[in-house]
Amino acid sequence: MNYNLILVRFGELTIKGRNRRRFESLMFTNIKQALASFSKLEFERSYGRLFIHLNGENFDAVSERLSEIFGLSSFSPVVRAENKVEAIQDAALQVMRGLERTPKTFKVTVRRTWKDFPHDSQQMNHLVGAYVLRNTPDLKVDVRNPEIELKVDIQAEATFVYCRVIPGAGGFPIGMNGKAMLLLSGGIDSPVAGWMAMRKGLEIEAVHFHSYPFTSEQATEKVVSLTQRLAHYGGRLKLHLVPFTEIQTMLAQKGRENLIITLMRRSMLRIAEKLAERSGALALVTGDSLGQVASQTLGSMNVIGRTVSLPLLRPLVMMDKLDIIRQAEKIGTYETSILPYEDCCTLFVPKSPATNPNLHVVERIEAGMKAELERLIEEAVAGTETVLIDSRGRVPAARKAEAAGTADEDRWF
Repeated sequence: MNYNLILVRFGELTIKGRNRRRFESLMFTNIKQALASFSKLEFERSYGRLFIHLNGENFDAVSERLSEIFGLSSFSPVVRAENKVEAIQDAALQVMRGLERTPKTFKVTVRRTWKDFPHDSQQMNHLVGAYVLRNTPDLKVDVRNPEIELKVDIQAEATFVYCRVIPGAGGFPIGMNGKAMLLLSGGIDSPVAGWMAMRKGLEIEAVHFHSYPFTSEQATEKVVSLTQRLAHYGGRLKLHLVPFTEIQTMLAQKGRENLIITLMRRSMLRIAEKLAERSGALALVTGDSLGQVASQTLGSMNVIGRTVSLPLLRPLVMMDKLDIIRQAEKIGTYETSILPYEDCCTLFVPKSPATNPNLHVVERIEAGMKAELERLIEEAVAGTETVLIDSRGRVPAARKAEAAGTADEDRWF
């Protein structure tokens, strides 16, 4: 059956009460921008939901894109009918006849939101079900375990009939909960952490530390590709490429091999916090998973995290590695993450890294090189290159000019 109308239901934002109008407006903007490539679509807003008129666009293609938009609870291809019994019955039969495979059993579930409709839900269950049965040979009713559940939603403006409920990505629309800086390595974990942060309504900017010539151009392009994939879900993203060679070299020369990862990560957080202040971000996001490596034991995370005052968000902290890998495969970052190009952290991994570093020892080491470390951190911030990434890759000058003319409400996609 060729549907022309999609009913979109919003997700977690529906619990937000007084802020609901703002959240629905942001959700509508994000959906409209995500579907911008489908030029024939028309949008119709309603309280707590959205209708999309396909006007000949391919339902499967639109459906695939809709399923990736954060903030959507679910959506359904629907047939719209007048609020008359005969029209609703005809729409129900149309939906049943449009199924790819004729079921043996079904049930009707009527939801009567518009209370002025002359028949209650139970009466409509009978009226619709009996009509479908009379016109469909061999079909039977099974209220406990039906093959198809035919749903009838009676609203004030019209009645909507459907049998498919397609899950959305859930969460909150991007930008609803502010902005955060994602520390993006070339590994498996941090892109998943970024995806989860966006799903909870955070706009993110990515921060990547490179140590050229110790790390290659391929390693940087790998991170660009990961950012590009995240941009598929979150629209245009800024990627901050931080030169980290001088800091890494200086720390390596201090002779505290077992603490070098701890010292490097504390310096990275300091730099990320400065970039966050410059960008108006209110948190830092990392891909830490408790106990996964030496720097992600509870003792290490405690010492590393104390270096910044901004909230440090760790979406993966309680996830197992296999669960993270499965999520990376699902969102399309895994194959890029496992490419054999090293990031700066893997170059200086000691044989016996500290798993429970002493905070006072670490602070004493940093105090002994305070002036030099502060200078190098400021130089790294000043030398940071920021590139704009969208789902097609680096944004060239022509697309940047186009983006500069885009209204603020359209910034996400």
